[in-house]
Amino acid sequence: MSRENILFTIIGLLLGFIVGFMYASSMSQKAAMPATASTQALPADHPPVSGQNAGNSQATFSQVQAALAKANTEPTNFEAQVQAADLYYQIGRNDQAIEYLLKANQLKPTDYRTVVFLGLANLDAEHYDVAEKWYRAALKMKSDDVMVLAGLAATTLQKGDAKAAEDAIAKLEKVNPNAEDLPQFRDKLASLKAGK
Repeated sequence: MSRENILFTIIGLLLGFIVGFMYASSMSQKAAMPATASTQALPADHPPVSGQNAGNSQATFSQVQAALAKANTEPTNFEAQVQAADLYYQIGRNDQAIEYLLKANQLKPTDYRTVVFLGLANLDAEHYDVAEKWYRAALKMKSDDVMVLAGLAATTLQKGDAKAAEDAIAKLEKVNPNAEDLPQFRDKLASLKAGK
């Protein structure tokens, strides 16, 4: 099989996963909440995830295919790299998302959202040392981001570093003493310290 055929096969499978994910997501969101509530928190350029295009999977497939092709044919297009990373991340293909995020980071090293996204994608891919590096880089840019502090706490807990986790949890508690993850983080830290 030629390299081009392999690439088209992979893209086809990926797009199938994305379309399936978007359809399943739209069905579960319709059951769980009104359609207007499901899209309120999404950025303006986010691909549709509710009933907006559920009936037109061919259009969705074409949009995803075009976005990935654009990222590959325009390697210096920052937004195209981020969009491709987001598409891969949505279907749980974290390592592929990381590849595009690294390209985006090379284009704009000081873009905060990309640095944070690199922390998140690496955490989800269970690359804890790398995730910690990206979360710490994000905190150098913005030291009071609750989401980043929570990500750093989760990362250090999952890698079993009690001291770093304790520091991250303390910083999170200082910035937001009512953060909903704090009780869970404290319990995990206590278990880690107890050697469980």
